[in-house]
Amino acid sequence: MMLRVIMKRIEAIIPANRLNLVVSAIEETGVTGITIIDSKGRGKGIRPSIRGSRGTSTHVAEFNSLVTIIVVVNESKVNQTTSAILDAASTGSSGDGKIFISTIESSIDIQTKRNEQI
Repeated sequence: MMLRVIMKRIEAIIPANRLNLVVSAIEETGVTGITIIDSKGRGKGIRPSIRGSRGTSTHVAEFNSLVTIIVVVNESKVNQTTSAILDAASTGSSGDGKIFISTIESSIDIQTKRNEQI
């Protein structure tokens, strides 16, 4: 009987200015595969004010500048990885971001075209 390894996808949406701290914290847990996506969004956080082209007016940005960090880890590393993200990203302010955790059923390696049951 083969034991099935449970893999989890951790997706953290954080302000762009916290990216380097969070990536360093994740790497310290031993996670090596990290995907980073520039993203925009809005939620509870305060959106920045933007000056008009002539500097005579300001308006509130429609979206905040965010990054989405995605890692896939063994279920046993979920708490360690999410704690590292929380410690690095949290300022205690509204708009610090969100972490989503989901189970990975399978993956396909594009090079070999093989379905990898996880």
